[in-house]
Amino acid sequence: MPEHIQEAVATANENSHAFLYSKPQLECRKNTSTTIPDYLESVYYWSYLNPRNVNWLDREWIVKFILWWQHAKLRKAAFNEIQPGNKVAQTAAVYGIFSPALAGHIGSKGQLSICDVAPVQVEITQKKLAEHLNTQVHLADAADYQIDSDTQVILSYFLLHEVPDTYKQKILDNLLNQLPSGAKLVLVDYHKPHWAHPLKPLMNMIFTTLEPFAKSFWRSEIRDFSQLQAAFNWQKTTFFGGMYQKVVVTRK
Repeated sequence: MPEHIQEAVATANENSHAFLYSKPQLECRKNTSTTIPDYLESVYYWSYLNPRNVNWLDREWIVKFILWWQHAKLRKAAFNEIQPGNKVAQTAAVYGIFSPALAGHIGSKGQLSICDVAPVQVEITQKKLAEHLNTQVHLADAADYQIDSDTQVILSYFLLHEVPDTYKQKILDNLLNQLPSGAKLVLVDYHKPHWAHPLKPLMNMIFTTLEPFAKSFWRSEIRDFSQLQAAFNWQKTTFFGGMYQKVVVTRK
C-alpha cells in the first residue's frame, strides 16, 4: 500500500478511536446578547468576576465557612426536593462541589443545565463538570434564561440575595412564568434570623459592607418580590435559628 494511503488510514483510525472513546465536550451555549449587569461589576467584581479571586474562592471549605458550617445541611435540604433521574435547571454557578454533587445526585438518567451571566463562572463550572456527561452550562442571565418545558426542578441556591430588588422580581417572574405544571421551583437563601441569634449583629455588618442586597430578605418574604405570587403555592422552611430558608414553589 502506498505510504500516503497508509498515513491516511492511520489518521482515520486514530480519529475514529478518539470519537468512540473520548468523553464528549461539555456544552456551553453562549448568548451573544448577554451582558454582565452593572450591579455585578460594581459590587461583586472582587468575588465573582476577578479571575484570580474566583479561583481562590472556589473551594468547598470557603463555602462552608461563609455559611457558618450550614452548607451541608442546606445542600441536603435542596437535594431532598430533587429525585434521581430529574431534569434540573440551576440558575447560577455555585462555588465548591455543589454542582458536581448535584450531577451525581440526579445520576446518569438525569439532566442538569446551569446558567450564569459571568463567563469566568461558566468556565470554572465547565471544568468542574467535565466528568459529568449529563450536564450543560450556558452563558445566560437568570432574568431571561429559557427553561426547557420538560424541566422538573428549577433550583436557585443563594442567588437572589446577591441581586437588587428589581432584579429579584425579574428573575422570579421569569422562572415562575416558565415553571412547568407539576414541576417545582426550589429557592435556598438568607432569611431574617431570630432577634436573639448571636450572629445577627455580625451578619448585619457583613450585609451592610459586602452584601448590600441581602437584607431585603430581613424585611420581606421571597414571594413578595414576584408579581405572580398569587398563582403559586409557597412553602417555607427555615434553618439555623432562622438565618436561612428554603422555599418550594408549585403552581396552584
